[in-house]
Amino acid sequence: MSRPLDLQKLKIDRRPSGPRRPKGGRAPAAIAVVLVLGLGWLFRAPLLRVVDRYTLLEVQVVTAGTASASSVAAVAGTAANGYVVAAKRAALSADTPGRVVEMNVTEGTFVRAGDVVARLYSEEYEAALLRAQADVAAARAGLDGGRAEVDVAARDQERRIADEEAAAAVLASAQVDLDLFAKEHGRLRDLVGGGIEDERALDSAAADEDRARAAVRAQTAALGARTAAVREGEAQEERAAAAVVELEARLRGAEAAEAQARATLEKTIVRAPFDGIVVLKDAEVGEVVSPNSQGANSRGSVATLVDLDSLEVQIDLPETLLQQVEVGAPARIFLDAFPNEPYAGRVLRIWPTASRQKATVEIRVGFDRPDDRLRPDLGARVVFGAAELDPQGAAPTSAGQVLIPAAAVVRIDGEPGVFLLERDVVRWRPVQPGEERGGRVGIVTGLIGGERLVAEPPPELADGDRVRITTK
Repeated sequence: MSRPLDLQKLKIDRRPSGPRRPKGGRAPAAIAVVLVLGLGWLFRAPLLRVVDRYTLLEVQVVTAGTASASSVAAVAGTAANGYVVAAKRAALSADTPGRVVEMNVTEGTFVRAGDVVARLYSEEYEAALLRAQADVAAARAGLDGGRAEVDVAARDQERRIADEEAAAAVLASAQVDLDLFAKEHGRLRDLVGGGIEDERALDSAAADEDRARAAVRAQTAALGARTAAVREGEAQEERAAAAVVELEARLRGAEAAEAQARATLEKTIVRAPFDGIVVLKDAEVGEVVSPNSQGANSRGSVATLVDLDSLEVQIDLPETLLQQVEVGAPARIFLDAFPNEPYAGRVLRIWPTASRQKATVEIRVGFDRPDDRLRPDLGARVVFGAAELDPQGAAPTSAGQVLIPAAAVVRIDGEPGVFLLERDVVRWRPVQPGEERGGRVGIVTGLIGGERLVAEPPPELADGDRVRITTK
């Protein structure tokens, strides 16, 4: 049999088991203190920064840099940036569209004036030239034949004139004989009338006169024929001379056609217009080029040629500095590729107009002694109005000098110096400043370059002060 449940054991004993602690105590306060100290330790850096923001001086920092020759020279003169350009530059192209069949140059190729740079397809133009040459040869042969006919006509005319003169002489002789026989006939007639001569002598004289008269008529007719022949010869000479004039005109026309065909063929040949270096190859064999190309299927030129002897520097000078530059004035040119090796130069041209959009005026500066290192489109810096150049064109101030902003130099008790930054502490260092220009000053002694300096030290800054660096 199961035992009955003892429900008394299931009751909760609500009596206190021991003495109770009084309310309140020190444990929560200690925990709060520990918590505050822990939070202060964890956030000590931000808290210190907040304190520094309201207690430390704010300064900006610059780095003392070792300047190149161009930067040093710019301190003593007006400087402007530009690019090396060629005064004589040409994009070479054929005068007629066509396909490139021969390319004789590449980048860096030196060519002489007249050298063949490229050739276009030209077989049909060559055939046209051959035909024109054949026409010239035929016209020249026809002219030679015409001139030969003129010579023959002239010789025939000389013969005709000689025959005419001979006929005239014979006629004159016959006329003399006629006059003689006529006189003899008249004399005998008088003698017969006086009974001195007989009739037979008179008849013989009459017959002689008749024969002489017939001879004169015959020679007159012959002379007329000879004169007519001369007139015909003159007409032949005129016709031959006219034929020669026509043949000469045909020859000139054929020669003009030949010249045109030759010029058309020459248009397929791209030649160098001057001595220079090919700086860009714009086309390859098989491509179509056109002098008026505007589409994507053909090119406008085959190569770009530059005369390296015409290299100069193109500068856009601000209008406010124009008064410091004049034509012929010396200048120093510093290439970005060789910043410590200046070139001597002179101002060649000042453009007569300014750029309204950029407020600049274009200046061209030439090299006094160019060399093989010059290349088109190299970056350059030109310094105007600086100290005179030495014979080699070098700057009188040596490259490597330290340049800093002029505002970083301050005077304490009359002595110039700068504030160097060591972490967040500034240190005073005396320096010897050089010439100041354009907001920068060269440091002769006191700095070696690379130091961090306070850009514009406030008057209350002192040696050993902690500062807060700002990037404003």
